[in-house]
Amino acid sequence: MKAVVTVMLKNGVLDPQGKAIGQALSGLGFDGVGEVRAGKVIEVELAETDPAKAQAAAEEMARKLLANTVIESFKVEIAA
Repeated sequence: MKAVVTVMLKNGVLDPQGKAIGQALSGLGFDGVGEVRAGKVIEVELAETDPAKAQAAAEEMARKLLANTVIESFKVEIAA
């Protein structure tokens, strides 16, 4: 089973990487681009076969290591 963990900075936390990407897009002629936020996607292959247990394990991994929960939020998706 695969867990896909998406980690993003929380709203209100400055995102210099997102700002730089937004400015670069504007410089390349992409008009109408609003706020850009950058994050990360982490795929974890799990031996677990129970989707609920896989979800719980991936959420615990995100809380303990994959995301800095003070400034980041995360979302976990489980794929069979």
